[in-house]
Amino acid sequence: MNSNLDALLEAACGTGSARQLVTLMNVPPSMNRCEAGIVTRAELAQALNMALFAGLLERVPTGRAYTEDVVREGGRVTFDHGALRTVRWPHCGALPPGEAAFTRILKPLGYRLNGTYPLDRIKMTGRSYAHLDAPEHIAQFFVSELHPERFSKAFQAAVTSVVGASVDPLTPRAVAWLAELERDAALPLADACSLLPILVRCFDRQHTAPRLADYQTLLTESAEMAWIATEGNAFNHATDRVSDVFAVADAQRALGRPIKVSVEVSKSGRVKQTAFPADRVNRVFRADDGTEVRREVPGSFYEFIARDTYTDDEGRTVLDLGFDAGNATGIFKMTAAA
Repeated sequence: MNSNLDALLEAACGTGSARQLVTLMNVPPSMNRCEAGIVTRAELAQALNMALFAGLLERVPTGRAYTEDVVREGGRVTFDHGALRTVRWPHCGALPPGEAAFTRILKPLGYRLNGTYPLDRIKMTGRSYAHLDAPEHIAQFFVSELHPERFSKAFQAAVTSVVGASVDPLTPRAVAWLAELERDAALPLADACSLLPILVRCFDRQHTAPRLADYQTLLTESAEMAWIATEGNAFNHATDRVSDVFAVADAQRALGRPIKVSVEVSKSGRVKQTAFPADRVNRVFRADDGTEVRREVPGSFYEFIARDTYTDDEGRTVLDLGFDAGNATGIFKMTAAA
C-alpha cells in the first residue's frame, strides 16, 4: 500500500478508506512506490479520482451493486474516466464560468487537454483531460460546458437564477497550494492532505436548491441543464474500462439490471460505450411561495467503455484514449428525465 495514498484518502474519506478502495479499483503500477512525506501530482490526482469514485458509488446503487459483483468474482474496476458538467455563463456567482472552474485544478494535478468534442445536438462542448505522467492508468476527466446563449431568453434567465449566486469552495490557501503543485509537481504530505478534501468539495453543487419553476423552464429545453440545476458539478458518471462492452451489457441485462439498449461505437470503431440509466434521487426545490417541495429526478450513473489499441505516427502500439462526440451525446441521454 502506498503510504501517501493511504494518508490522502484517510484525510478525504476517513480511516481505512484507502484499503477499502484498493479492493475495488486497480491502482496504477507507478503507485507501488512513494517518497515518504512528499506527494507527487500523480499521487494526488489518483487520490482525488479514488475519492470521487467512492462518492459516486454512494449515490449510484446500480453502480455499487455492479462493483460489488466484480469484487466478489475476484476482479477490480479499472477507472477509465469521470465526467462532469459545467455552464459557460458570465453569471456563475463566485465560480469561474464553465470548465475554467476545473482546469485551474486539473492543470496543477498534471492533466492536459487531450481532445475537444462539439456536442452540437445538445448545445454543449466536451473536452477530455489526460494525465501527463500515466495517461493510460490514471483516470481521465471529461468536462463538458453548456452554452446558454444558444437557448431562449427565458432559459437564460432561469440559468442565471439557478447558478447566479454559486459559491467557490476553492479557498485562497488551496489556490496557493495548487500554484506550488504546478510549479514543483509535488507537495508536502501535510499540505496535500489539507488540499484534497477541498478539491473533493469542488465536485459538488455550489448553488442553493433551485426554484421549481426555473427547473421546469430548463427541462423544457435542456435535460442536461436541468440536471446541473439539481446535481451541480458532481460526477455525472464514472466509467469502468472493460475488455468487452457487449458481453458486460448482456450479463447485466441477464441480471435484470436496466442498461442502455444499444452500444455506442465511435467513428474509428475503437471506442465502445454503454451505461446504466441514471439512478433516481429525491431533490429539494423552492416553490413560488418559498416553501420547499421534493421531486424525484435523475441522478448520476455508471458507464462502461472498451478501448482498442492502434499504431501511432511513431509506430508504437498505444491505447486509444480518445472520445467521440456521437458516443458522448448518446451516453448523456442516460440522465434524461423520464
